[in-house]
Amino acid sequence: MLENCKSAKERWGGVSEIIDRWLEERQQMLVQYCDLSALEATDANEALRGHKLRELCQILVDYVSAGHFEIYDQLIKEGREFEDEEALQEAGKLYAVVDETTETLLDFNDKYLETDDLGSLSDDLSRLGESLETRFSAEDRMISVLHTSHKDLVN
Repeated sequence: MLENCKSAKERWGGVSEIIDRWLEERQQMLVQYCDLSALEATDANEALRGHKLRELCQILVDYVSAGHFEIYDQLIKEGREFEDEEALQEAGKLYAVVDETTETLLDFNDKYLETDDLGSLSDDLSRLGESLETRFSAEDRMISVLHTSHKDLVN
């Protein structure tokens, strides 16, 4: 049993660090989102808005990619390792919510990769913000049910 605990700590102790780095990236993305949203749509700000938009799109894509190709997989593996079927079922539903927002986020990125027209940026940022809020809520719940709930078993 002691060996199983050691094994769990070795396997899942590092997941917290990965999640922490990912959540730090989320925080950076939100700061960039707010900075861009706060800029008035004036001719004088056009170049700055374009620059901040490119920065936001880059971190947005990085964040989405890390979630889909690293974080969610780790969380699901942890749920399976601890044989937490209830958490895995809830995570499946949460993942469906996250997946729906992915399309919105990537559509935003794709749109602004293809155009310099920032005329609809304010409306698009509003929709993006709503999608991010939905996504963050689902991600936070997924972390809670698949990782945080096993924390005592890992330590």
